[in-house]
Amino acid sequence: MAALKSLGASGKGKVAAILPDTTSSTRYVEFDQPDIRKALLAAGVPASDIIIQNAQKSDQTFLTDAQSDITNGASIILSDPEDSGTGAAVEKYAAAHGAKVIDYDRLTLGGSRPYYVSFNNVTVGKVMGQGLVSCVAAEHITKPQVIVMRGDPTDNNATLFYQGYYNGVLQPLFKSGKWVDVANPAGTWTPPTAATEFEAAYTAHKNANAALIPNDENGAPILTYLKSHGVKPNTFPTTGQDATLTGLQNILSGYQCGTVYKAIYKEAQAAVALAVYLRAGKTPPSSLLNGTTADIDEHNKPVPSVLLQPEWVTPANMEATVIKDNFVPASQLCAGSYAAACKKAGIS
Repeated sequence: MAALKSLGASGKGKVAAILPDTTSSTRYVEFDQPDIRKALLAAGVPASDIIIQNAQKSDQTFLTDAQSDITNGASIILSDPEDSGTGAAVEKYAAAHGAKVIDYDRLTLGGSRPYYVSFNNVTVGKVMGQGLVSCVAAEHITKPQVIVMRGDPTDNNATLFYQGYYNGVLQPLFKSGKWVDVANPAGTWTPPTAATEFEAAYTAHKNANAALIPNDENGAPILTYLKSHGVKPNTFPTTGQDATLTGLQNILSGYQCGTVYKAIYKEAQAAVALAVYLRAGKTPPSSLLNGTTADIDEHNKPVPSVLLQPEWVTPANMEATVIKDNFVPASQLCAGSYAAACKKAGIS
């Protein structure tokens, strides 16, 4: 980021990042917000030109924040709304008022942004699905009866995750008869709602013995429910995403078999690099981009993208991933009753 300092100092206007909520994942508070600020400062953008907000699951707040930011001098918006309709409204308003939008983490379908920065979300789903396959084998589940959860279907990322884990990994296993697809709840990013969906599915299918759960936050109340029904560690494999502290500790305790780790600081740095070029009125070099993403609401129009790679995390590689990257401090992860599990996993 230091190489961008002169460009950051010469640019005009504020950079505003609007994040979606604080409930679907703790990442937005713990990582995205501070990582974006740190990257902007390192790239030479003055603190007075940095705005970072959270819409707290309100589409109207998201749009109002964007409008207010542009009125107050924002020339660049890093936009991560919960649904594409809100994102498209922000992008239309920005275009009409001389500001530019970078889609951050979620692609706005039907939008007009010049760039998109995220992880390869189909790959995220595949990693999750492959993780479940490995955990089913490790826990010796001979006839997997799987509850397949999903995120909010209005979120394009949730759709891409689902394509990755269901179409890319699980569906062939179900089709072959080796695995059984016992339930497919509607989908949500609200953890209490996810728990309610899972409870209904589990009540109707007592033979269920595994679950694809698309993130750690949705998984937490589901695992509490399973524990209350006598399910023992390492007997009912479940998945997650975001490598939250809760998720990692659930993995250490044997109630979650793994999580998809996304190094968010890299995502923040990539978005900021693009923002600094646009803020300075320059076209970002092609070397900053590594792919395109199809906007299916715009006849599969390719959107120039930065697509980062996720990683599956279990006790075997926590030390080499989330601890090495200072994503979660070992002292926090290994506190109290988790100390023995950390020692066993070689985490120090």
